[in-house]
Amino acid sequence: MKAAGVNGFDWKLQAGYLQRAYPVPMPATLGLELAGTVVQAGPGAKVFKVGDRVMGTVGMGAYADHVAADETKLCRIPDGLSDVVAACLPVASLTAWQALHAAGELRAGQKVLIHGASGGVGGFAVQFAKEAGVMVVASASGRNREYLLGLGADQVLDRHTEPFEQHANGVDLVLDFVGGDLAARSWPVLAPGGAVVSTAALDIAANAPGGYRGIFHSMRSDPARLEQIAQSVASGKLKTTIAEVLALSRYPEAVERNKNGHAPGKIVLDFTI
Repeated sequence: MKAAGVNGFDWKLQAGYLQRAYPVPMPATLGLELAGTVVQAGPGAKVFKVGDRVMGTVGMGAYADHVAADETKLCRIPDGLSDVVAACLPVASLTAWQALHAAGELRAGQKVLIHGASGGVGGFAVQFAKEAGVMVVASASGRNREYLLGLGADQVLDRHTEPFEQHANGVDLVLDFVGGDLAARSWPVLAPGGAVVSTAALDIAANAPGGYRGIFHSMRSDPARLEQIAQSVASGKLKTTIAEVLALSRYPEAVERNKNGHAPGKIVLDFTI
């Protein structure tokens, strides 16, 4: 292991919020995404060999010195991409891509509202949505306005002083990467037939009003797509933002900062410091 990304899943699991959705036998090692170097290949391994730099997702367990990983969930780290940057990509970029294009069925010319737009997932969602030719309304802390405009957002709403219900309407797709009551509050801003895709509201489908779609989305491993995204980051076509890099020994602090808010982007644990 060289580096691992920190995700909201970590503190939510620790707090017991995910017992029903993700029952986990204890004790458990957290950590969903990784970057590292292959030190041993199992007898059935066909894709990677010892010495290959790889990145990807694991069910859990990335916060460890060594990890046994299924090679079908990994891809190569492109030349020129550091382990720290690679580690912040798998969960955030794939969640954003799939929420837009798989769950959300995004089409050019639509209007998208993104809750939590300045986070690791939200930052990619803003860029992917603009690539798809849609109008992006980003909801986040006002201090991140310039950052989000720089990513391509057409409109940025300060979640503290500009309630999105008063400033957004005719939205075709809402992405909720935050949770709480945001999904429930988002129905009135939708255009007829619109959808809310949430990574937090497990029961959103059952609570969708008539004429609208509610979709709970959980990221699925997709190494081929991840490798394409990583190459775009390496070439500078896509921007990735790292909020902070901490040593593995400061993991509890990293998880707490993820819970309570931090600078735009992802927090990453660097195993080499």
